[in-house]
Amino acid sequence: MSTEFTGRRMARIMGLFVLAAGSLVAKAQSASEPKLDLTPSLPSLNEYLHDTTPSASYSSSVVASVEPEMNFSSEMQPPPRRQYGRPRYNDRNHNPDGSNRYTFMVGGGFVSPVGSTSNYQTLGWKIAVGGGVNFNKYFGVLLQYDYDRMNIPSYILRKMISDYSAIGFDATGLDGNTHLWSITLNPIVTFMQNDSSSAYITGGGGFYRKVTNFTLPQVGYYCDYFYGCYPVQSNQTFDHYSNNAGGVNIGLGFTHKLSHYSNQKLFAEARYTWVDNQPNNNIYYTPNNYRTSYIPVTFGLRW
Repeated sequence: MSTEFTGRRMARIMGLFVLAAGSLVAKAQSASEPKLDLTPSLPSLNEYLHDTTPSASYSSSVVASVEPEMNFSSEMQPPPRRQYGRPRYNDRNHNPDGSNRYTFMVGGGFVSPVGSTSNYQTLGWKIAVGGGVNFNKYFGVLLQYDYDRMNIPSYILRKMISDYSAIGFDATGLDGNTHLWSITLNPIVTFMQNDSSSAYITGGGGFYRKVTNFTLPQVGYYCDYFYGCYPVQSNQTFDHYSNNAGGVNIGLGFTHKLSHYSNQKLFAEARYTWVDNQPNNNIYYTPNNYRTSYIPVTFGLRW
């Protein structure tokens, strides 16, 4: 027992001796190695942001990374943000609000006499062309030419045949029509508008010439290279009456763009037209001298 106890005791003593020797060796190695102190070689945050002259103790790599001082004075501030509004156009074909400066139209439709005019005229047809200037997207002026044609009722034609027969003229097959051609200046005011459609009122006045033509069937000859000459019947004007006068009109219209980015617009409008015709020396057809009132309805294209 004493021998076993003595062996264990000696093993413990040797273990303590080995641990003590290892601790001393580690301390000695730690004391012999130099310590790495980065404090004197790195600038402080305040020096990095505000000092433009690097310290002599900085390493070359640290000095190269130091940026110059950033000056945020008012002289170095960027210009204020630009305020953007509606686009402005500087060319001669557009107004500052983007609308076309020049406008044109072409159209056609029908003409309906109203009031006392319906006693001696019947439903007819019309054509119209025009051009003008837009001052902005809401107001413009259009110079317009119109040709409005109406027919003559059959009871008036029968009376005219009788009147011609009374003076010894055979007017069998008599036909006739009345037309007014006019040149008017018409302001246009757009009162409702969106991306594709608009509504406007228009009205104006100008010069109107009223002409009534009476025709009779005539037989003539037409010649061509293949069939030679052969008789052709057509109505030929043999009598007409005219009257010049001033007139006015007023109406309402609507437009619709052909596409979202298109300048072309379909339009439909109706106007009331009144012409101040006065009596002259017409003998056989006095209605040509009567004041004229009618409603032309026009469909067409604007751009």
